[in-house]
Formats: sequence, C-alpha cells, structure tokens
Amino acid sequence: MAGFVVFYFLMLVSPGWAEVNEIDSNFDGKIDQWQHVSANGEVEKIEHDANADGKVDQIDFYGAGKKVVRVEFDRNGDGKMDHFQIYSDTGALTRVEKSSQFNDVIDWKELYGSNEKLAKVEIDQNQNGKTDTWQFYNDEEKLIRVERDADDNGKVDQWSVFLSGEILEHSAFDTTGDGKPDQWQYFDAAKKLVRVEYDTNQDGRADRWEHFNASGKLARVELDRNFDGKVDMTQKK
Repeated sequence: MAGFVVFYFLMLVSPGWAEVNEIDSNFDGKIDQWQHVSANGEVEKIEHDANADGKVDQIDFYGAGKKVVRVEFDRNGDGKMDHFQIYSDTGALTRVEKSSQFNDVIDWKELYGSNEKLAKVEIDQNQNGKTDTWQFYNDEEKLIRVERDADDNGKVDQWSVFLSGEILEHSAFDTTGDGKPDQWQYFDAAKKLVRVEYDTNQDGRADRWEHFNASGKLARVELDRNFDGKVDMTQKK
C-alpha cells in the first residue's frame, strides 16, 4: 500500500516531456526555426531567424486552438524585441505596439477594429510615457483626424481634419488652454494656407479672418468688431 502511494505521488509531480524541433525552413543547411512543443504535443511558440544571422528576430506565441496570440519582432537586429502584435481569441489582429527609436520605449500603438483594419494610432512623441498624439482612420484606413496635446498637459489643444486622399482641410488650435479651439487654419488641395480664423473674445465664433493669395501672402483681413457674427470692416493688404 505504501509503495502505491509513493508511486502515485511521483506521477503527480513528474514534469511532462516537452521538446524543441529545429528546422531548416529554406534548406540552406542552417537552422532558422525552433518550434517549442508542449508535453501534449501542441506548439506553444516558434522562434525564427529570418535574416540568417544566427539570432532570433521573430517569436510567434500560440494559444488554444493553435491560434497565434502574439508575435514579437526584432526589427533592427540588436537582439531585443521592439515590435509586438497582439491577436484576439479568433486570431484577428487587434493591436500593434513598437519602439520607433529602438530604445525599449513603446511610443507607437496601433489599434485595429473588428475588421482588422487600422482604426487609431496613439503616439508618444516625446517618449515620456504618455500619449500626446492620436490619429484616427476611417473604414478604408484613410487618415481623417489628428489630435495633439502639444504642451503635454494632458489636454488636446490641436485638431486637424483630413479630406479623402488624406488631404489636410483645416487645423484648429486652443491657444488659451480652455479646451476649446480659438484659431482655425484652412488649406487648399496643394496644402497651401488660404485662410486663418480667430476667436478673439472666446465666444466660440470667429471674429477675425485673414485671407492669403496664391503666393501665400496676406491679401485681406476681415473683422467683426462688435461680435455679432457679421464682417463690419475689411482691410486690404
């Protein structure tokens, strides 16, 4: 009886056998892929040496149902992973994170919708750990809007709107820090500035308009001096 108990205990604590399969995927005589297989025969991760330098530069992680849940890349070959792709339980790409400067700081995040199309990009331009730029995309993955926190105070103070073809239509700015735009810059299809509008009394409406000619020079200024929404003075330059 005692022997049976000891045997049963050993069966419980003994680890299952796992293995690593080494593969020469391109038949050049060098191992460039390592498949890590669990005790029950399921692939848990695959390591790749895509550029044949002897170092792993891609790792695929697998979850239930043999679906990829995460992929890591070393894009600059320094031995450190700097690009990460995360997938849903159904295998759909949901998120990408990367270090754009290859300095271990994640400063770029891409968020994907249910259709696996890019919906938003979050950027930490000054690499202080906080997002300061947001890029928004439509169902065709075309850029439609950009928001920025230029002074790094946690509040959006710049807004840019793009037309089809990712052409900048106008940008708005909050110059007073109240969270509302008080200056608007409008551009033509050639990205030339054509008009600037100002809200000088902070009532949410423009009361000064600056118009620029084709060469980019200020041509005319319009004013609404009594703030009734109508131009009552024009200055030609």
